[in-house]
Amino acid sequence: MKKYTYSAKNSDNEGRWCVVDASGAVLGRLATSIASRLQGKHNPLYTPHADTGDWIVVINADKVMLTGKKLDQKNYYRHSGYTGGLKSTTARELKDKRPEDLVRFAVKGMLPKNKLGRKQFKKLKVYAGDQHPHEAQNPEVLKFN
Repeated sequence: MKKYTYSAKNSDNEGRWCVVDASGAVLGRLATSIASRLQGKHNPLYTPHADTGDWIVVINADKVMLTGKKLDQKNYYRHSGYTGGLKSTTARELKDKRPEDLVRFAVKGMLPKNKLGRKQFKKLKVYAGDQHPHEAQNPEVLKFN
């Protein structure tokens, strides 16, 4: 009698949609839960080389919290490619201008740095307010502690 380990394929994923309310949530703890869900680690069919994760819609990203002095001390860097082209933005400035990017940058750093990670990152939808255009997918509400 042969026994083998089942290896999931991308077609095995049913692709559920989930809504996460980020109001009052700590950014790092929220991002780890979202990254784990995007990768499909909650799924019994989890396979590292296959996309078995869910679609995640994050609402109220403008109400996410950072602990300690991170709002003023945490910097986000970007480079233009030219000499001396390094620019930095504090977390407070980023939260005022584009609060969705706080969640996006945190989750993106926790996903694999390869083709699969980029594919999983595209399944994350982040919105600053409490409205989102994905009601047709009947997303289920997720609660993270």
